[in-house]
Amino acid sequence: MLEFLGLAAVAIVVFLVMEGVAWAAHKYIMHGFGWGWHKSHHEETEGLFEKNDLYAVVFSVLAIALFAIGSNGYPLVLAVAVGITLYGVFYFVVHDGLVHQRWPFRQIPHKGYAKRLVQAHRLHHAVEGKAGCVSFGFLYAPPVEELSAELRRRGTVAAERQAQKSDPSEPRPSVS
Repeated sequence: MLEFLGLAAVAIVVFLVMEGVAWAAHKYIMHGFGWGWHKSHHEETEGLFEKNDLYAVVFSVLAIALFAIGSNGYPLVLAVAVGITLYGVFYFVVHDGLVHQRWPFRQIPHKGYAKRLVQAHRLHHAVEGKAGCVSFGFLYAPPVEELSAELRRRGTVAAERQAQKSDPSEPRPSVS
């Protein structure tokens, strides 16, 4: 029983640590050298999938590999795989479902944590391109007031709006 509780604790810690891993991957990979895949997430797309979904495939392959290793007598690795997978499930439900409504989740939150998460992610999408964005987390969002103040301080959104006025043929990315 103690071993099970210890492994469950490892899975929970890995789940929590994954927010930091996802934040760093989002900021430094997806908005860095991996922008080629992630750009589709910041643009209007048609269809069920976008190129950005390849990141989910990569993380899933990693989790599957850890499950395979863990099931061969390495329970600690199995607990890590469970924590990563739980984070992936929450990401799918909250980010893809609630925030972007990519599957039948038509409820728009009007208060509390869920509202803040949706607003913070919309502020993330308020900036065109890969630079100047705020709020790179998926399950944690800083207070919206702080994010708005940071965007105003940077002046990125205002500069983009001014550029848009001078060149209205330039398409705006999706902010959904």
